[in-house]
Amino acid sequence: MAAAASRGLDLPEATVLATADSRGRPSARFVLLKDVDERGFVFFTDARSRKGRELRDNPRAALVSYWHAPGWQVRVEGLVEPVSAAEADAYWITRPRASRLAAASSKQSAPLRRRRDLITLVAQLRRRLAGRAVPRPRYWTGFRLIPERIEFWTLRAHRLHERELFVRKRGGWSQTLLQP
Repeated sequence: MAAAASRGLDLPEATVLATADSRGRPSARFVLLKDVDERGFVFFTDARSRKGRELRDNPRAALVSYWHAPGWQVRVEGLVEPVSAAEADAYWITRPRASRLAAASSKQSAPLRRRRDLITLVAQLRRRLAGRAVPRPRYWTGFRLIPERIEFWTLRAHRLHERELFVRKRGGWSQTLLQP
């Protein structure tokens, strides 16, 4: 992700998050990765959203990031856990105020009769909190995907792509090359 960002690519943190409900029905959508470290891959959302409910009921997920210009793809699979309230608070305050107002006003993934209704809710909250901080709603949080498998894919000519798979084992990672 850092290498993609250093190349000036738009939204290098955009990644597809795939989840499944308790019956195994899959769902995928884009999210923005906000932290990657030795503990895992972090993204934030409304825990009441469809993805939030699916992660609660089935705490396993996959991420896929793709950067077209360099021809790189990274796939990650693993367990998902909520981040701490302190981590969610720390990220919340870095978001633009308008984004915090929108997140605090929206019931993400719930039906909306008219878009104008949501715009009105945001405007009402903006007026009510004028000159004050927008508190993080308790339902707005982050999740950390703890990787069990990571695959790096590199575009090569004639579909002879490079694929390198890392699987977490007790005490470290095993590495395997895969055919394209």
